[in-house]
Amino acid sequence: MGLFSFSLPRWRRDTNQPKLLPLYKELPAPPPHTRTRTRTRTRTRPSRALRSPTKERYSDADDSSDDLSDDDLSDSSTGSSRRTSSSVSSAAALMLPKRPVATRRPARRYLYRLPNKVIRYLCLGMISTLIIFMFVLVRASQAENRKIAEGKMEKPPPPAPLWESFEFLTRYYGGVRTLVPLNDTAPQYPRLDEEGPYDASQSHQLAREAEQPPTAAKAVPPSKPFTDYTTAGRPAPDGGIQECFLDITNTVKVPPVRYMEGRPSGFPDNILGSYELLSLPEDICFDRYGRYGPYGYGYSTKTGGLGLGEHGDREGTEAVWETVDKVDWRTVDWADAQRRCYKANAERYKPMVTRPAPPHGFYIGERVEADEGSRSHLPARDLGDAEVATPVETETAKPTTGDMARTAIVLRCWDEFAWSEEDIMNLRALISELSLASGGRYDVHLLVQVRDIARNPVWADDDVYHKRIEETIPEEFRGIATLWSETQMLAVYQGIVDLWTRGPDLPVHGSYRGLQMAMQHFASNHPEYDYFWQWEMDIRYTGHYHDLLSKLELWAKDQPRKGLWERNARYYMPYVHGTWEDFKQMSRVQTEHGTVSPDNLWEAVPGAKSGDPNKTPHQQAPRGEQSIWGPQRPLSQDDWFEHGRDPVPPTTYERDKYTWGVGEEADLITLSPIFDPDGTTWMLADDITGYDETGGIGKPPRRAQIITASRMSRALLMTMHRETAFRKHHAFPEMWPATVALHHGLKAVYAPHPVFVDRAWPPAYMAGVLNAGRNGATGGARSSVYGDREHNLLGLTWFYNAGFGGNLYRRWMGLRVNNDGGEEFELVEDPGANDSSVGTMRGGEGRMCLPPMLLHPVKGVELPVEQHLEEEVVQVGGGDPSA
Repeated sequence: MGLFSFSLPRWRRDTNQPKLLPLYKELPAPPPHTRTRTRTRTRTRPSRALRSPTKERYSDADDSSDDLSDDDLSDSSTGSSRRTSSSVSSAAALMLPKRPVATRRPARRYLYRLPNKVIRYLCLGMISTLIIFMFVLVRASQAENRKIAEGKMEKPPPPAPLWESFEFLTRYYGGVRTLVPLNDTAPQYPRLDEEGPYDASQSHQLAREAEQPPTAAKAVPPSKPFTDYTTAGRPAPDGGIQECFLDITNTVKVPPVRYMEGRPSGFPDNILGSYELLSLPEDICFDRYGRYGPYGYGYSTKTGGLGLGEHGDREGTEAVWETVDKVDWRTVDWADAQRRCYKANAERYKPMVTRPAPPHGFYIGERVEADEGSRSHLPARDLGDAEVATPVETETAKPTTGDMARTAIVLRCWDEFAWSEEDIMNLRALISELSLASGGRYDVHLLVQVRDIARNPVWADDDVYHKRIEETIPEEFRGIATLWSETQMLAVYQGIVDLWTRGPDLPVHGSYRGLQMAMQHFASNHPEYDYFWQWEMDIRYTGHYHDLLSKLELWAKDQPRKGLWERNARYYMPYVHGTWEDFKQMSRVQTEHGTVSPDNLWEAVPGAKSGDPNKTPHQQAPRGEQSIWGPQRPLSQDDWFEHGRDPVPPTTYERDKYTWGVGEEADLITLSPIFDPDGTTWMLADDITGYDETGGIGKPPRRAQIITASRMSRALLMTMHRETAFRKHHAFPEMWPATVALHHGLKAVYAPHPVFVDRAWPPAYMAGVLNAGRNGATGGARSSVYGDREHNLLGLTWFYNAGFGGNLYRRWMGLRVNNDGGEEFELVEDPGANDSSVGTMRGGEGRMCLPPMLLHPVKGVELPVEQHLEEEVVQVGGGDPSA
């Protein structure tokens, strides 16, 4: 094909003629200076005769021209070098292979173009939408920040805690028919590595191979009276302890609590605390009849009992009353019984300190005549009280010659409390085992809050005071009740700045945040006691109360002060920490040298935010703390209060040989670790008021323990009382006693009593979770178990909201829990079960038997009560004729 192509008129076409050769020749490229020039040419239209009606074009031809001029033809035939740049481009394109002839393309069509006015409005709308969207985002961010500050942020449910994936332990629910000596049983938990996993079905297989009778056919071992509590390690008086009775004629005795030797096969060991350390018995166990049978459990209301326990496994229960008759508890007056017990043993104790106007409520010195020639004495910090009077005694009481201190057990309660038979049974046990069994060394009080003081103006009239007690308290306990109210505390402790840490519904003088005020005021009204156990209605102990409390007190008395606050701040786990001496050494090393925890993990990394860039990595490594030695006073001297009476260390910390404090009674004994709330996520860590925080001083040093159950000395309570009344210092009840003890250098001790867990935690992992605070302690850091991580403690037998303790207690009492347990489980063995879980246990082992253990909380235990109604006599003939 030539350089140009055109169609000849039809009349010029001749098929016989030879085809035209391509009219083109290879043209040289134009010189550089001519490539950009444009030649202007005047086109002349050819004549109509020469114009072809149809044309053939290359597909790349210019559609804007309809045909070619003659000049173009002549130029192309002569091969002139005078060409435009477009001609050069066409020449270059002709070197390509010939393309097929293209048909005429249709004209281009364009979409409809919006008017400028419409486009303008669209742009304005888009900009407005962006501005509104940005405003909504800013408002949402502000609202979210406000919710976070107010604690109203709705968070998605967190993932299930890791501990919930651990297997439940089953052998807690073993029965009395499987009892074996402690040294012969292999506990289900914790297991050593060489022991392997516990196989519950192995014991059944061995029993079948030995052709032993089924478990349900075995006899219940005999029980024995528990009497090892009389002196509890204290020297007995020359004449011994005078026995106390329930009646005024000294004839009705309290039946002794009974125990069984050994433990159910496979019963788990305690994971926290120690029996051996506190000298508590661990090779015995108590069933519900041996524990509560003496107090009305197991016989009917018709004979003076509670009408409880007349179902389930009862084999061997009559041994409780084999030497002592059943007690008719309907005639017992506990206030009178405690007074008579004290008077019979008054020579053992310090002289009675009386008041000219005894307080409302139970008072042990009531109706006692003054003893001529004797004078009372008070502790040094109470000498300024004007209400001190002479000691008194009854005519039958022996002269006071001893120096033993006395203790009040104060149970917190409220006037609308729904008393159940189980609550009555537990309170009978407390009074019998503490006051009567100790010969009057303890007195049990009920501290009852009047909630609706407007409807019950108990402070306006004595008759209203006593009437409220009669309306709300069971008859046998009315004499030991003392009423109090929030308005009373507001009158006594005026001027406290309320931080409203829990909102307007929980004021600082209320029963939630100001409960300690009631204990302080109670102590100020009862100078006859040197110590006060603050107890709760929902605490249960499966052993003997006097054996527990007296041994806790003796152990705390023997503890040295060196390293005491550091040991108090840690959970003791024998399976991880070893002996108590190993634990003491570990806590000392951790305190002095520090440990790596999530809070200081990056301190050793150069350039980390928490590190100091001017220090080397070695200098940035976690450092230890200064051990507490003596009083840790508030940061501002204006907050120091009566510090001249505080104890002073006799020597330096380094020179002490663990001797200071040995033999010294503890001012505070707690049943939970005493931790540092600073830096933790505990919601009440900053609920402390009245201290100087200006100038960036911040909160004073403080300590806390979860669960307020504790023993406090009179010195500690009176210091708390005076600080609150005169300096307006106060803190949350779980933080106030330990904080005052810290500021004044008083002796505070955490007693590591045995605590059990419901699941098979790896012990080392559990130790890391519970002691995850600063330098191996439980507090002092955001990683502390107290606060956001308290869910890890729900499976323990001792915590303020744990569920395991209450469930274990209900199963022990013969009730069904989560459709497990009950009478059928105790009596009937299921051979098809495999003992792989709590719900698939075989049963038939009899009633449960638990070693001595503290359980909290135990609330709302409703036991079935057997009511024995008297038969009605119907007189036939004297009434309806149709009868």
